[in-house]
Amino acid sequence: MSNFKIHTIESAPADSKAILEGAKAQMGTIPNLLGTMAESPSTLKAYNLLNEQFTNSSFNAEELTVVWQTINVEHECHYCVPAHTAIAHSMKVDAALTDALRNGEAMPTAKLQALHDFTLSIVRNRGNVSEDDLKAFFAAGYAQQQVLEVILGLSQKVISNYVNHVAKTPVDPMFESFAWSKK
Repeated sequence: MSNFKIHTIESAPADSKAILEGAKAQMGTIPNLLGTMAESPSTLKAYNLLNEQFTNSSFNAEELTVVWQTINVEHECHYCVPAHTAIAHSMKVDAALTDALRNGEAMPTAKLQALHDFTLSIVRNRGNVSEDDLKAFFAAGYAQQQVLEVILGLSQKVISNYVNHVAKTPVDPMFESFAWSKK
């Protein structure tokens, strides 16, 4: 059992309060992940900024979901897989895509498969991808910009996935119906 505190707006350090207030205004609640990160205002701010930048990258909703969930599943994040399933639903991403990602199945298109494969290569090889990996990614229609944006998405997910592993962040009630564990 973890002893990491899940902050409320009232208990959070002063420099974390504005982000928690924004989350509550947007979602009606403060997700446990953000409440946990609030202990370190710098970590919370960095995560929030990376999320904003990645969400505003060149990737569409399906592609964002592929990058996020590929990393979440590879990292076996008990919190982020269900959270990003709910997020994908709110972004109107086809449930078949989220199910495939959660279950380690093939992507519905060759382009999304190339994104999934490249993201896995980045994670598994710690960025040391091969020329063949890059060629396959570029052949699918992606460019150098998207290589860098996969790395941006990974940066965001390393923070959240690792915080959830260390803190054993409890899954929020709003994500519980999407609970996940590695098969």
